[in-house]
Amino acid sequence: MEIRNIHQPFELDVLEVNEYTARSHKNTFFEMIFVLEGEGIQIVNEHNLPYCPDKLFLPFPEDKHSFEVTTLTKFLFIRFNDSNLKNQSKEWIQKVEYIFHNHNHLPGCILKTVTDKPLIRALALGLIGEIEKRNPNHHEVITQIVNTIITIAARNITLMNFPGVISPPSKDSVSLLNHIHENIYAPENLRAETIADRFNISVTYISEYFKKHTGESLQQYITQYKIKLIETRLLYTDMRLSEICDEFGFTDLSHMNKTFKKYKGVNPTEYRKSNGSEYK
Repeated sequence: MEIRNIHQPFELDVLEVNEYTARSHKNTFFEMIFVLEGEGIQIVNEHNLPYCPDKLFLPFPEDKHSFEVTTLTKFLFIRFNDSNLKNQSKEWIQKVEYIFHNHNHLPGCILKTVTDKPLIRALALGLIGEIEKRNPNHHEVITQIVNTIITIAARNITLMNFPGVISPPSKDSVSLLNHIHENIYAPENLRAETIADRFNISVTYISEYFKKHTGESLQQYITQYKIKLIETRLLYTDMRLSEICDEFGFTDLSHMNKTFKKYKGVNPTEYRKSNGSEYK
């Protein structure tokens, strides 16, 4: 049973198999895989972990990903396609980017909250029901269900260790990193004074506190995270450089070009062309 939603920013695929063979998917940004039935082994970059029903996985294009099926397994795939990202709202793209850049790419279920597993299962079954019945406004309902799954995934990812953190994160340090990720499009909320006030930390100590937990200065971390997001925009959307510049709060296009080149070695236009983006 295979279902394609060509007018959505995602594709849906329900697959029931005794043996899993990875398929090639053109322009897949990343995908969510929910296990409805069955057991086996999930393999990500040569790391193996068992899977069973109610597990949610997030493989990415650069990951070497597969499954070894032990018992008849039913998967629900939700694939997010770069070719459709350009047609979505800024808020939708930002939500997907949050997941893309904060997932640690390790094998295993991303659902860290026990109560979220039956919730995702109910949403997955509801999604399949909407696809099969095709009642009036089913496209809108499907979009809302997928958006809810994205939101729950993002919530669980905030509970996972963040890449780059060099010591076990405390509740406060995770909240601080979360604050940066959630406010990356609002520069006024990322000033040291604002963050210090938000977390009741002395403004003279916050840089030291942040570096202790991440190994990077506060400003360096913020800038590098912005660069990651700009890379996504250059590769997977047709946004103009001036739009990206305004969204991330650079003073002008020259400032963004100079900052991007400092970290990536080329300016944004060259980066977009050299990485084979269709949005040249």
